[in-house]
Amino acid sequence: MSDNTTPSRPAALGAEGRKTAADKKTAPNESTTPTEGTTSAEGTTPAEGTAPAKGTTPDRSAPPDKSTAPGKKTASARPDRSIAPGKKTTPGTSTTPAKGTVPAKKTTPDKSTAAAKNAAAGRKTTPGDRPMTGRPTTPTRSATPGKTTAPTRSATPGKTTAPTRSATPGKSATPGKKTVAAKSATPGKTTAAAKSTAPGQKTVPGTSATPGKKTAPGNKPMTGKTTAPGKPTAPGKKTVPGNKPMTGKPTAPTKKTAPTKKAAAGKKTAAAKGAEAPARRPRRGPRFSVARGWFPPLGTKGRIALILSLLTGLVSHGYHLFRYPLYLTDEGIYMQRAWSVVRETSLSPYTYDYDHAPLGWITLAGWAFPLPKQFEAFGNAINTGRFLMLLVHIASVYLLFEIARRLSGSVLAATVTSFLFNVSPLAVYFQRQVLLDNLMIFWLLLSLFMLLRREVTIRSVFGGGMALGIALITKENAIFFVPSFVYLLYRRVKGSASSRFTSTLWPFAAATPIGAYVTYALLKNELLPSGFDFDLNNPPADHVSLLYTLWWQLNRNQGTLFSHTGLLQTSWLVRDKFLLIAGVCAMVICLWIGLRDRKRNLGFLVAGTLALGYAFYLVRGSVVLDFYVTPLIPMLALNLGMVTDRLLKGTFANRFIRGAHSVTRVAVPSFAAFLLLASPASGYLVHTNTEGHTQIADQYQSKINLTGMQHAQIAWVRKHVPPNSRIIMDDDLWGELHDIRPFYPYAHSHWNASSDPDVRDKLFKKRWQNVDYIIMSNKMRRSMMLNNSDGRENWILQALRNSTRVWSVTEGNIRLEIYRVQ
Repeated sequence: MSDNTTPSRPAALGAEGRKTAADKKTAPNESTTPTEGTTSAEGTTPAEGTAPAKGTTPDRSAPPDKSTAPGKKTASARPDRSIAPGKKTTPGTSTTPAKGTVPAKKTTPDKSTAAAKNAAAGRKTTPGDRPMTGRPTTPTRSATPGKTTAPTRSATPGKTTAPTRSATPGKSATPGKKTVAAKSATPGKTTAAAKSTAPGQKTVPGTSATPGKKTAPGNKPMTGKTTAPGKPTAPGKKTVPGNKPMTGKPTAPTKKTAPTKKAAAGKKTAAAKGAEAPARRPRRGPRFSVARGWFPPLGTKGRIALILSLLTGLVSHGYHLFRYPLYLTDEGIYMQRAWSVVRETSLSPYTYDYDHAPLGWITLAGWAFPLPKQFEAFGNAINTGRFLMLLVHIASVYLLFEIARRLSGSVLAATVTSFLFNVSPLAVYFQRQVLLDNLMIFWLLLSLFMLLRREVTIRSVFGGGMALGIALITKENAIFFVPSFVYLLYRRVKGSASSRFTSTLWPFAAATPIGAYVTYALLKNELLPSGFDFDLNNPPADHVSLLYTLWWQLNRNQGTLFSHTGLLQTSWLVRDKFLLIAGVCAMVICLWIGLRDRKRNLGFLVAGTLALGYAFYLVRGSVVLDFYVTPLIPMLALNLGMVTDRLLKGTFANRFIRGAHSVTRVAVPSFAAFLLLASPASGYLVHTNTEGHTQIADQYQSKINLTGMQHAQIAWVRKHVPPNSRIIMDDDLWGELHDIRPFYPYAHSHWNASSDPDVRDKLFKKRWQNVDYIIMSNKMRRSMMLNNSDGRENWILQALRNSTRVWSVTEGNIRLEIYRVQ
């Protein structure tokens, strides 16, 4: 560029190593035009940022510029790289300071550099200043004090820039002052490159403030120390190493403001405040999804809640375990069959008629077999089975907690679910008993837990299918949960590469245990009835049949569940009104939420359909026993936990409980739990007895020892009844009379005495005179009347009418008796 180029105004100090007009260099071999008010002489050392004169070599022996803050390096301290590309200087020549030049002065910290002061005062450049590295750029417009300047244009490589005129007084940047950074760009856009550097700051030579732009040739930016674009650097402070500038497109240059307006020292303008705002992060995907397996981590609070839930279940179900409730008929049936597996290697001591699938009592046999005293390890056979039920319940609590957490994404929902499952009087009463339903619940929850793994793998699918198949051959009514499992599996594997394989593997795994059960009946020729005859009035006489028994059970009818004499009114609501009523309402809410948005609320839909499917089984009109409600308890608790969590997360909580929302999420369920425990109407902790007095609930009443009454009954029998006596009793005492010496081999239940051909026709011969004693359990007389619809127990009832009561005990509404037949 020639010397007659129109000079421009001095530029503002650069924020990232940009140079002012006074610090610009000219091309080598070209004469520099002196600024107004300065005297130039040939042979002077070029000022910092100017190119060396033609035929001269920059003085490398000159001391470094010390005009910056102590302990900091400026760009001028770096090796000289100001020689234009392609140009060579004469070796061995040096320049001496011209006469009349003002020697360089040392500046104190927080002062501007010597070059900037010379430019502002119109002085000559001091000898010894070393030229700045990098390509020269076009000078920028003058900056108003405290304001940002427009971005500079990059110079063409190899070209020199025109010298600038002296700065007009009042318009040059005041030494020691910092200019306010330009407004921050919209995320995705870069800011202007030219910004002033605060006095005493370390500048990076040739480094562009705008990310993504290249520096001029020959410049080597200082690594690891860049300042964020748009932010002013405080005087005397270093920038934080490693800060990365914001990326994006450049914005329009800022306008020049009035020279009289200055930014207050130490204060930031609105533009600077906007520059500090971080870039908006990209929107994340959903953190929770049942279909994709995106479950929140358990966390510390979740672990604490899980441990408390397990301890609560251990206390509520373990305390008073062997005393409450009374030993029941079905407990004795399952333990007698487990005894037969261990002692006789058969599925039943009597003719096995496929009334239930056998895996339940096979599990009981496997539990009792390795114990030191086997069935007497905990006192008697039923106590041994009850201890297993306690372990099964603890495992079920863990599975239910995790299932509720993964279906809802909330630890609160899991905590409420586990609490109701642990302390419900209905749950405590039935889940302490040795029932196939409790074992079925465990396998069902395990299958559901396997389907709710984070990743649907071959092992989880196969394990979930096997667990469901085991549940089905533990008790057949698990089939009413299958539709919910199938839908959940479909949603989990939908769209995956292995969807066909996993959707085929799961039913195959579930059918494997069922196939083994059917194969057993087929090998014994007991799968089909004789002549393929399914006439319910004429049962097969030559052998029992699996399919015939299933057909008979499907056609059993006992009347409505909602009558005033039904189990709902006489047994279930009496023990726990809250869980049944509130649980059904929660089930409806879950179905409504799930059907509205099946994609986002898959957990609600699964929970609602699980409860609905089994509720349909109970109300369908077939024979229902009181403990049939047991599998419904965890499903209603699951629905209640999820609805409670949703209500606390709803609009009401967000609008009225903002400040104490996290506290309220714990306080509200805790307060509701306290009301449940303290209210006598609920019967959870206290209840009102038959005399109208409030007392501790029976399940926690240490004075109540219901099973002790049965121990006293057995003690009287062993003392007064000979072992060879022919006895009719209930199944609850079967284990003690057949597994503990002295044995009573002719003691049989009224069920087997009236239905098993070997007992009925060979031992008693259907004559009441062949009966010696009748041991009456609680409500046994009522059971005999219900079982006598076809007159099969007439001879037993006649023996009872011809007998004398020799022992009895009564506690509350429980009555045990022993009769001697005349």
